[in-house]
Amino acid sequence: MKRNLLKSLFIIAVITGIFACTSTLQKEEQKPNIIYIMSDDHGYQAISAYGFGINQTPNIDRIAEGGAIFTRACVTNSLCAPSRAVLLTGKHSFKNGKVDNVQAFNWDQPNFPKILQANGYQTAMIGKIHLDGIPQGFDFSMVLPGQGNYYNPDFLIEGEKVQKKGYVTEIITETALNWLKNKRDPNKPFCLLYHQKAPHREWMPAEKYYKQYTKMEFEEPATLFDDFEGRGTAAKEAEMNILKHQNWAGDSKLYPEVMDELGIEETSNWGVNAFNNNTGRMDETQKAAWDAVYQPINEEFKRIYPSIKSDNKELMHWRYERYMQDYLACIASVDEGVGELLDYLDEAGLADNTIVVYTSDQGFYLGEHGWFDKRFMYKESFRTPLLIRYPKEIKPGTKIDKLVQNLDFAPTFLDYAGLETPTEMQGESFRGLVGGKTEQFRDFAYYTYYEYPSIHMVKRHYGVATDRYKLIHFYYDIDEWELYDLEEDPMEMKNVYDDPAYADVREMMHEKLNTARENYGDSDANDQKYLKAYLDVQAQ
Repeated sequence: MKRNLLKSLFIIAVITGIFACTSTLQKEEQKPNIIYIMSDDHGYQAISAYGFGINQTPNIDRIAEGGAIFTRACVTNSLCAPSRAVLLTGKHSFKNGKVDNVQAFNWDQPNFPKILQANGYQTAMIGKIHLDGIPQGFDFSMVLPGQGNYYNPDFLIEGEKVQKKGYVTEIITETALNWLKNKRDPNKPFCLLYHQKAPHREWMPAEKYYKQYTKMEFEEPATLFDDFEGRGTAAKEAEMNILKHQNWAGDSKLYPEVMDELGIEETSNWGVNAFNNNTGRMDETQKAAWDAVYQPINEEFKRIYPSIKSDNKELMHWRYERYMQDYLACIASVDEGVGELLDYLDEAGLADNTIVVYTSDQGFYLGEHGWFDKRFMYKESFRTPLLIRYPKEIKPGTKIDKLVQNLDFAPTFLDYAGLETPTEMQGESFRGLVGGKTEQFRDFAYYTYYEYPSIHMVKRHYGVATDRYKLIHFYYDIDEWELYDLEEDPMEMKNVYDDPAYADVREMMHEKLNTARENYGDSDANDQKYLKAYLDVQAQ
């Protein structure tokens, strides 16, 4: 009897061991879920985890607190659609063909969601992509056509146009959560691209946040009145000044009838139309709530305008505050949505096995050098926020100062999924870097910008950056070089290209630039090819 009992216990132990080993193996082989959160034009300065003190983003900060924050993440092309094409393909703009917002994007080329989908992942894209055509590589897609609208927006759901009532940021979040909760297959790993329109121009906040933020005042950046004395033609001729180039109606929310009454001319030919179209999408309740807040702002401006209309400093102050109020209010809705998503992952028990990334399609100027918008290789638009959490591999509070680019997302996600990176992808996986397994990463970042002549008139340029130096070549209608010592001149106020003291640095940076262009397959011939294609479209 004792022998039988021992035999039974042995069998039970073996079976238990088998199940334990099987369970452990399943956990080890379980592929991570991926949630990639991208906002539009969200400058890193406006994420409180970066320490600038402009605003508070407690939910986005949760990603950094539980994972890693990148202090020098940057883009290959600081423009909406090209940046998104780089994300998907892992290739520079001149390789994937989407060099500007004008040229078509070829969805038929490989992208990382297609590869994940072919290897057992369930995939979805929800929100803004700003690339023509029906997205490929996704089991479900609901995207904004073009730039989209903030209020009662249209969406393309699997290519079919549908209008949804409400505020765009909230709709995108609700749809993403519904897909996660009810639409995906719980037996498959998933990859969700959750893309917000906000805080893209023209900034139209949600009611609960414009009521709050229009009462706030923000400190002006030290370079708000930069005269560009230390830089070349490109900075001097760009049309990105808050006072001179933002729309009074579309951007600053000055009502057209108030502009007429005060004799203020719009700065562009679309500003008034933008205001009328954006507010015209509101229903009666939304419009009444809007007017209850923005009409008093207009009345106050009417009162003070006669005394400040000849004072550019005071006018700039008013426009800067209006800009920050609406821009940061839009971000507050984005942050709220991130919190709802993170809460769901916790509640569903998915947090430990889900990679969560927060980033933007590029950086943005928040009054630095008097500017708004992006496009330049200068710091505020070149850098982009990047925060990532993956409890299985990334230690909370990790800080990365390497020059990781949006070029590297596709290889990184494929690496996490245990898949090989196609040879045509040009980025590098930063999995080992952020996981603490290596400190090695490339020591430079290569940049290109093509959309000129166009809105904002930022000249065509390319360049290379290292930890300390940045070399930029502006070309086409000018031929000017700029070199910056980022240690001595972190705000990039003084071009030292012709300074004899930097002769050796200049030579070294030219060598690095030539190597980068050769390695990535870029050339002057590429520049001319895309210039001709752009000018041909503009001439039509």
